[in-house]
Amino acid sequence: MEKQEYEWVKQTRQILLAQCKELNGDDFTKELGFGSKSVRDSLVHIAGCYHAWLGAFVLLQTKSPLLTKELINTMQISDIQLYFDQADAYVDAVFEQFSDNFDDIIERELVWRPEVGSIRKTPRQLLLHTITHEFHHKGQIVAMLRLLGHIPKHTDIIALPDKEYGSVASGREQRS
Repeated sequence: MEKQEYEWVKQTRQILLAQCKELNGDDFTKELGFGSKSVRDSLVHIAGCYHAWLGAFVLLQTKSPLLTKELINTMQISDIQLYFDQADAYVDAVFEQFSDNFDDIIERELVWRPEVGSIRKTPRQLLLHTITHEFHHKGQIVAMLRLLGHIPKHTDIIALPDKEYGSVASGREQRS
């Protein structure tokens, strides 16, 4: 994985966050019975995955990566944006610190779930996991938006206009 690919992830996330910013408080927090129950809780859950796997497990930069339910219940979209900004900083640090050993096994316990025992994963596996986890739950949020009567904006990487990220072909040509 390259940093440019993660930039596309961030761009599609911003499309979704911008749409969620337009929701009224009731729609933002309405529990819909699937995923992490509400749009707000799902967004926090997505960012929390980056905090846990990258911030705590890979980088050892936090011992309490996940937020309490009480704190989550008070969060606004601006707070969630800040939580994602920190997640992005963890991703940047993983790219910087592990560029030469992206596939080296890290073995340690999960600070947020010590009862699980020791886990063995590579930074590459965990970065890919956090991204696929985000897109999985982003799909659930899009379904929630539809159930709430909103028309979701297109959030797939393939839908980003060339001017925002450059086409895949032009990216290949630049490396040649």
